[in-house]
Amino acid sequence: QVQLVESGGGLVQAGGSLRLSCAASGSTSSINPMAWYRQAPGKQREFVAMIRSGGSTNYADSVKGRFTISRDNAVNTVYLYLQMNSLKPEDTAAYYCNAVTGSKWIRNFLEDWGQGTQVTVSS
Repeated sequence: QVQLVESGGGLVQAGGSLRLSCAASGSTSSINPMAWYRQAPGKQREFVAMIRSGGSTNYADSVKGRFTISRDNAVNTVYLYLQMNSLKPEDTAAYYCNAVTGSKWIRNFLEDWGQGTQVTVSS
């Protein structure tokens, strides 16, 4: 079983940067792809970015050119990162990672994903 733990959120002024991390531990040998999602208060969860094992990526239009997703494979742990630059107040949300292993998403899209890591961008 794979566990996902996000970190790196915080309070930042508009125009600033943050780097989010997600540690995937457990049976990580077949994790692909990995993705970031976010959920603002009162809004539905939305896709942010995805990366596949070959390195291909795709981004939501709202973050294209400002956010960069990357991953790093270590022994028994896979790290997923989200470098966020030129942050805007509308980027304020709880950020979550998710991944596919065994052809199944680790986090169920119909369920609550907990706290994630909170990003707050002040104007």
